[in-house]
Amino acid sequence: MSTNKAYAVFEDDDVVLSAIPKLKERKFKVTDVISPFPIHGLDHVLGLKRTRISVCAFMYGATGTSLALLMMWYMNIFDWPMDIGGKPSFALYKNLLAFIPVTFEATVLCAAHGMVITFFLRSKLLPGVEPHVIDDRMSDDRFVMVINVKNDSEKAAAHAAMMEVGATYVKN
Repeated sequence: MSTNKAYAVFEDDDVVLSAIPKLKERKFKVTDVISPFPIHGLDHVLGLKRTRISVCAFMYGATGTSLALLMMWYMNIFDWPMDIGGKPSFALYKNLLAFIPVTFEATVLCAAHGMVITFFLRSKLLPGVEPHVIDDRMSDDRFVMVINVKNDSEKAAAHAAMMEVGATYVKN
């Protein structure tokens, strides 16, 4: 056995959406659909849970807010207090309104960079990683369905079932 996945290539997103429940009825485990654009309802049909990426975004933003406030406290109050325009320089809360723009920008900066880094790590889009291209047109106008199989006989049955539900062709 060369691989434990069976691939089917489709030409229409509606055919893909209607094929998944039919394959699940036959006890095949559809694990992924690679699509050139988002397909509405695909997450629900595949049974995917909601991602926790928003929790990461909040944590990165909270880190940015904390670092910005710590930086401004250290620079303006602890290390080098200066009297600028009569503003008191002995407490952070007295100058908090003046620090809001910098705090907001640091929050957005840390959240955005953290989300990009998290996306690249979770998607395995790292330098030097070769992409797994199943079909040359899967990023243009084709849809690739991935089914996990255990052995060669189950792979043959999966290929036959995928052709029955509307696949253009199947690949190993």
